[in-house]
Amino acid sequence: MAESARSGGSGRPGRPDAGGTGRFEDLAAYPDHSAELAALVGQDLGLPNLSPLSPHAVNEPMIRHWVEAMGDQNPVYVSDVAAREAGYDRLIAPPTMLQAWIMRGLRASMTLEEARAAGTAQGGGPNDVMMGLLDDEGLTSVVATNCEQHYGRPLVVGDRLVVRSVIESISDPKRTALGTGRFITNRMDYVAVPDADVPAGVPVSPEQVQALFDAGEPVATQRFRILKYLPPDRPLARPPRPRPAITHDNAFWFEGTRAHELLIQRCTSCGTLRHPPLPACANCGSLEWDTVEASGRGTLYSYVIVHYPQVAAFEYPLPIGLVELEEGTRVVANLGGAEPEQFVIGMELRAEFVDHGEDLSLPVFVPAGSTSASGEGS
Repeated sequence: MAESARSGGSGRPGRPDAGGTGRFEDLAAYPDHSAELAALVGQDLGLPNLSPLSPHAVNEPMIRHWVEAMGDQNPVYVSDVAAREAGYDRLIAPPTMLQAWIMRGLRASMTLEEARAAGTAQGGGPNDVMMGLLDDEGLTSVVATNCEQHYGRPLVVGDRLVVRSVIESISDPKRTALGTGRFITNRMDYVAVPDADVPAGVPVSPEQVQALFDAGEPVATQRFRILKYLPPDRPLARPPRPRPAITHDNAFWFEGTRAHELLIQRCTSCGTLRHPPLPACANCGSLEWDTVEASGRGTLYSYVIVHYPQVAAFEYPLPIGLVELEEGTRVVANLGGAEPEQFVIGMELRAEFVDHGEDLSLPVFVPAGSTSASGEGS
């Protein structure tokens, strides 16, 4: 349990001191900006990578691109008929697309990073001020801790999203396994307005965006929490890989990987293969299923190279791929056997298994022609 800096302390390192100031000893060399940080709570963030008004309305082409990339076969996202049978008026957008509608895009993000590197970025907003104060307190390291989303209603084609981002809370200094730091929670409130209500072909002023937000229908809330903490004086030992959440639906898959087998769920009624594991077949609705063992061969359908934020259990840069198996299903897994910049879409891959202790083995996909960890070629 994290301990509040306002509580009493023993004066030991990592504890509030015994002098009654409520400060942790490892922060004693840094200024205390608690009052300034408290004044920022409730203020608009003005995040540069998010647009307060979605650039486009919810639309079918984007939904189709999303479900194809994610391998989501739920028909309510692509068929009005299926959506009506499920109780909706028409097809709906996947709830997990929520933030995708308000992202400014890769080009805007790259432009912002270039401006920051050149020292020409326009700063001074509450988020920039908060980060500057935390850095000045010595809390220069950061890790994302969790994200929570609550959905009020499904998004439908024609919805235009408006979002307000606020600093919801900044904790007192807490002692954590990573180091002493503060937890920051940002809240994003999403509302929807008809696309016809948004002025077309002209810039929308901040006052107009606010009026749209005030008139909009609440559809979702998202909370994103990070820890800004004091980096340790010495490197920490790498912790074990986080363990997955094993459920009744996916237990067979992890049992298979422990045996170095890549299993695919198969509907025994219609023969449709599916992954990730689900309790029912999306094609025919049957609850009956068995498994088939995949060959482990596939192609790289999509991938990301993760640089930040970093989780201590992993090495970075961390390549993660969406691999299309030759059986037709897709699986998300780590990539290995090559430098991150060597991976390309369409590359032929094969699965190897890496043991993370006695209770967990996971597939890692490597280029089909690479040498395996045992030194043998494919």
